[in-house]
Amino acid sequence: MLSFKKYIKDTLQAEVQKGTVDTLRLRRAFLTTRLLFKKFEWASEYFTADLSRRLNGPPVEEVENADLLDPSLARGVEPIGLQVIEELIYPTYDNSNRQKLIREIEHLITNTDYLISYFEDHQLEDWRILDASKLEVFRIISLGITGFDNALSRNSMIESSMALGSLQQILLQYEGRKETLPLMLKGAIKYLQQHAEFESFDRAQFITQFANNISTEIAQLERNLPGPKIRYNRMLRQDVNTMFDLNAFNVDAFSPGPKFHFSNEKAVLGEKLFYDVALSGTHTRSCASCHHPDLAFTDGLNLQVDIHGSGRLLKRNTPTLLNAALQSNYFYDMRSLTLEDQIYDVIGNKQEMDGSVTDIVQYVSSDKIYRSLFNKAFNTADGPISAEQVSNALASYIRGLTKINSRFDDYMRGDKNALSKSEVNGFNLFMGKGKCATCHFLPLFNGVTPPKFIQSEVEVLGVPKSMKDSVLDSDLGYYDIIGVDSYKYAFKIPSVRNVKKTAPYMHNGIYRTLDEVMEFYNNGGGAGLGIKLSNQTLSDENLHLSEKEMKDIIAFMESLESQ
Repeated sequence: MLSFKKYIKDTLQAEVQKGTVDTLRLRRAFLTTRLLFKKFEWASEYFTADLSRRLNGPPVEEVENADLLDPSLARGVEPIGLQVIEELIYPTYDNSNRQKLIREIEHLITNTDYLISYFEDHQLEDWRILDASKLEVFRIISLGITGFDNALSRNSMIESSMALGSLQQILLQYEGRKETLPLMLKGAIKYLQQHAEFESFDRAQFITQFANNISTEIAQLERNLPGPKIRYNRMLRQDVNTMFDLNAFNVDAFSPGPKFHFSNEKAVLGEKLFYDVALSGTHTRSCASCHHPDLAFTDGLNLQVDIHGSGRLLKRNTPTLLNAALQSNYFYDMRSLTLEDQIYDVIGNKQEMDGSVTDIVQYVSSDKIYRSLFNKAFNTADGPISAEQVSNALASYIRGLTKINSRFDDYMRGDKNALSKSEVNGFNLFMGKGKCATCHFLPLFNGVTPPKFIQSEVEVLGVPKSMKDSVLDSDLGYYDIIGVDSYKYAFKIPSVRNVKKTAPYMHNGIYRTLDEVMEFYNNGGGAGLGIKLSNQTLSDENLHLSEKEMKDIIAFMESLESQ
C-alpha cells in the first residue's frame, strides 16, 4: 500500500501536474497504478470495503441512506476513485478535465492514507486472510476477467494476474498447503499473461482448469487451521470450495431473522397457500395465477391484467420466482428488502390481489387442514396464527424454489460434455465482448454483486415504451422510491437463469424474443434507438456482435435452465 501511494504521488500525480500532459505517459502511469492496487485488493475489499469502494468503485453516483422505511433520507454521492479517473483519460484525454483529474488523484491519496492507517492498527487473523484470499479468486472470475472495473482500458487479464500473484506470495507462508497450490497459481498467472487479449480470452477454460482448483485448495487450507472462526451470514456459504458447489448459496441470508428461516414444513404450507385463490380479495386469483411453474413461475404476458376484470394492465412484467431468494431487493424498483415484505405488498395491492392479510389469518384459522399445517410449521397448537406466519410460509415456499442446477452448473462442476461448443463460446462472449456479465454477475447471473453478494444493482437502459417507435418508457423505476435524479428510469437487474421460459423481457415486457433483447443491447440500449437519456448507465457503444455471436450468447443463456 505504501508503494501504491508513493507511485501515485511520484508518477501519476506528477505527470498530471506538468504543464503539458503526455497522454501515453499518463495512461501508462494509470495502468501501473491499477496494477499496484490489485496487489492489495484482496485485503482492502475484505477488511475495508467502504474504503475500497472509494478507491475503485463504479463510476456512477452512489446512493447513501437508501433506507426504504424513509426514502427521503436518500441522497446521491458523486463517485471517486480509479474508475472515475479512467473515464477522464479514456478513450481520449481532454486537458479541460485536468483540474478534475488532479482532484481525483488527491482523493485517491487521502483514501489510501486511511487504508494504510487501518492496516497499521489491525492484526489480521490467519483464517480471515485465507477467507479473503478465496473471495479474491471468486472476485477475479466474476468481476476481474469481465472488465467490470476497467471497462475502457480493459487490462483485465494482466490485472487479474497481479491479484493472483499477490495471493501466491501470501499463501506460501502457510504450512500444510499442498505442493500443488503454488503450481496451480503459477499456471494460472502464466495463462492470464499469455492470453491477455480481452475478447479472445477463454474464461471457461480459466475457471474450470485453474480458478476452481485454486479456491478449493485455499478452502481446504482454511479448514485445516486450528482455533475458532467467526461464521458470517453470507449468501455465498463461507465453507464452499468454489462458487459452483452444489448448495453453495444460503437461501436464508436475506430473511428477516433466524425464526424466519426455511423449513420443509413451512414450504409445504406455503405451497398450499400459493395455490389458494382465497388469498385474494375477490377469491379469483392465487399467486399461481401469475406465476406458472411451467413458465419458470412467470405468466408469459407482457403485462398482467387488473384483478377486477377492468382490462387495466399492471405496471410491470411478472418476474420469475425461481432463485428469487438469492437477491437483496424485490420488485423492479427495489422497494422491498425481504420476501416476506414483498408478499405483504402483493397481497395488499389493489390491482394485483386486493387482499387482506387479516382476512387471510381469519380464513386459515377456521380451516382444520390449514390449522394442522400451521401447527406443524410454527407450533401454533396453543396459540393464534399470525400474519407474520402467513407471509413467512409463502416466503419459505419461494425459498424452496432455489435451483442452481442447470447444464451450465454441471459444466462448471466438471462435466465437460454438459455444454456444446456453441454454448461455451456463448459463455465466453457473455463474460467478455458482450459485456453481459458486468451486470448479470457470475454465477447467479442476476444483479447481486459478487463475491460478497450483499447489494443488488440497478441499471438505466433506456427501454422504449413500444417496439413501434423510439419513445422512452415513462416508468421512473427506482427513482420513485429514492428520489435521486441520476436513478430516473433505473430498474433492478434480473437474473437470466431460466430465461428461455421467462419471455417477454424487460420491466415492461416489450421484447418477446431473446433475439430482440440481444439486438437492443448490441446497438447500445436506448441510445442506439435514438432515445436521448443523459443518465443511461448502459454503454451507448455498439458491441459489434455478429449474428453468430448473438446466437451463441442466446444458446449459453438457454443452458441456464434449471433441471
